[in-house]
Amino acid sequence: MGNILSGMSSGVTGGLAFWLQLPGGTSLLGLAPLLFIFAIFYFLLIMPQQRKQKKWQAMLGELKNGDRIVTSGGLRGTIVSLKDDALVLRVPPDNLKLEISRASVVSVTTAEEGTKS
Repeated sequence: MGNILSGMSSGVTGGLAFWLQLPGGTSLLGLAPLLFIFAIFYFLLIMPQQRKQKKWQAMLGELKNGDRIVTSGGLRGTIVSLKDDALVLRVPPDNLKLEISRASVVSVTTAEEGTKS
């Protein structure tokens, strides 16, 4: 009985060693460069994009009447009123009022900054 159990334990260890190897004779250590490359991509591409997205969401949350904005379509105007997911712009030179989506706002300049320049 002792031989059977010792044979099984060596079989379990041998099976574990077999599963730790990938096809082609490489081990899990061969995955280290791939994990390193993924970490580099995360820190150089994914994390900065997430920061930019959070900053943009915060900017949209701080919109108020009188702010001068630029939309993704290139329209420049002053916010007249705010709604849940939209806002009304006054666009020069004819003071047209346009309703646009909040998501189309790209940048904001406060009224004070707009009058200085």
